[in-house]
Amino acid sequence: MSNTHGVLYVVATPIGNLADFTHRAQAVLEKVQVIAAEDTRHSRHLLTHFGINTPLQALHEHNERQATETLLNRLQAGESVALISDAGTPLISDPGRLLIETAHNARIQVVPIPGASALISALSVAGLSADKFVFAGFLPAKSNARQQQLQTLLSETRTLVFYEAPHRIVECITDMVQCFGEQRVGTLCKELTKLFETIYRDNLQGLLTWLTAEAERQKGEFVIVLQGAEPIDTQQLTAETERTMRILLTELPLKQAAKLASEITGVSKNTLYAWGLAQRA
Repeated sequence: MSNTHGVLYVVATPIGNLADFTHRAQAVLEKVQVIAAEDTRHSRHLLTHFGINTPLQALHEHNERQATETLLNRLQAGESVALISDAGTPLISDPGRLLIETAHNARIQVVPIPGASALISALSVAGLSADKFVFAGFLPAKSNARQQQLQTLLSETRTLVFYEAPHRIVECITDMVQCFGEQRVGTLCKELTKLFETIYRDNLQGLLTWLTAEAERQKGEFVIVLQGAEPIDTQQLTAETERTMRILLTELPLKQAAKLASEITGVSKNTLYAWGLAQRA
């Protein structure tokens, strides 16, 4: 790695509470020659608050290729660059991957400056397993496409994490109820670190009921943390048990079929429910 090259810093910014902006992050933003930002107008407000006057360069999905070329030239000329997003840790559902990939390919040093992350913050308070998880980011805006993507996650046993916008949160949770069932446990993390931060945990039907009870609850940026599917114990599921479930499912909703089949076979209703969900995938 050449010493004549600059350094690309990947800098986390606050997701709400400005007190979460680390001293190291501020020092880096002050010393670099340019800051690559998703929305320069938004980022300028943050920098002004902390008295940082470093020039900004826009880098977003519409100019990423051109901006990357410009920034790479500056890095190769010996200047250092900081990459930030509108809020939180860059590249978590934000642009910038091309710049980092290109910098690595050019043997330019890439340095993380850690800090706030809505993803990790939500996992830490959700009360669900954080040992293994799948970050699915933003789901598609259209219901059909959203349901198709959710279907691919039906049998995923790891904790699932999603981002969602306020104008789609009710439709998103409604689709999750349809795909995963009413009883799957989840945690809604709303406006993390901000004045109206709310953490609410319940099963999916409970989350939907809570959201629709008051319009105010649907405002703000959301992180949804969802319990993974219960592993299916295939040793319990004999051919006769599966046959029983299939017969019951021709007449009953999955929840009722699993409960009745459990009484008939002695197999856990949760195992039968998970098996039923897997059949839909």
